[in-house]
Amino acid sequence: MLAAMAGLFSERSGVVDISLEGKMLGAAFAAGATAYATGSPWLGLAVAIAVSCFMGGLHAFATVTHRGDQMISGLAANMLAAGLTVTLGIAWFQQGGDTPPLPAEARFSPLNFPELAFLADIPLLGPYLAPVYTELLSGHNLLVYVALAAVPLTAWVLMRTRFGMRLRAVGEAPSAADTAGISVAAMRYQAQLIAGLLCGVAGCYLAIAHSANFVPHMTAGKGFIALAAMIFGKWRPKQAMYACLLFGFFEALAARLQGVEIAYIGQLPSNLITALPYILTVILLAGFIGKATAPAAIGTPYVKGR
Repeated sequence: MLAAMAGLFSERSGVVDISLEGKMLGAAFAAGATAYATGSPWLGLAVAIAVSCFMGGLHAFATVTHRGDQMISGLAANMLAAGLTVTLGIAWFQQGGDTPPLPAEARFSPLNFPELAFLADIPLLGPYLAPVYTELLSGHNLLVYVALAAVPLTAWVLMRTRFGMRLRAVGEAPSAADTAGISVAAMRYQAQLIAGLLCGVAGCYLAIAHSANFVPHMTAGKGFIALAAMIFGKWRPKQAMYACLLFGFFEALAARLQGVEIAYIGQLPSNLITALPYILTVILLAGFIGKATAPAAIGTPYVKGR
């Protein structure tokens, strides 16, 4: 969800960003390594954001300043992150690319809200409201709530603020925006830095909130799923969130199917179960996306005066 919001900022400004995967992976390694070295999840989050923003700045430098091919630049960022995180992990920790397991105090732990426990004591409704408290409102780490808050915040910034209007303008008609005195390059750089911030939080979540250490290639294609979700949502935050929740549902379904006997079929192969969320998501997105119109200037480097 965080990566999908990052992609929205980038692509609404006119820059294709397939480097979401690489930014998340680099941020995950930075968070895991920093949290292990310092024992602080907050420092892990800060360094993760810094690394992801740096990668976003490199992508902007290649595509905005030097007008390079945006697809190639994004692919290069993904390859760089995939190789460099493993190389540094082996060199620093000698654990095959993994970072060492983190103690509880070096991670973002689940939050509970005891003041809402009264829901379980309400007559008649208590048994039905208890799961709302225990599973829906409580039991998640801070970054889950940040991801949920990022959706309405992204919608507000893009659709209701002057900054968002200018960002969308440079993605739709950069020459007109330039004529109006808006710096196309500056807006696209800012979009990449915002995308880096969101991907940094996403990578930190993977390494030190959802998991207890960094594992090579732990993003497992989620950056590309985020791109698919963003396109499915027609470059709108709320619709993109729904697509992300759909993928999450299929991931949960795959977890429930592990070791389950299905009538006339038996146990499904573990590799098929692992691939199931990706297969079903792609099928549904391809079948129900309808017509999606990308920002008019997306993928096209802007040359002043043309």
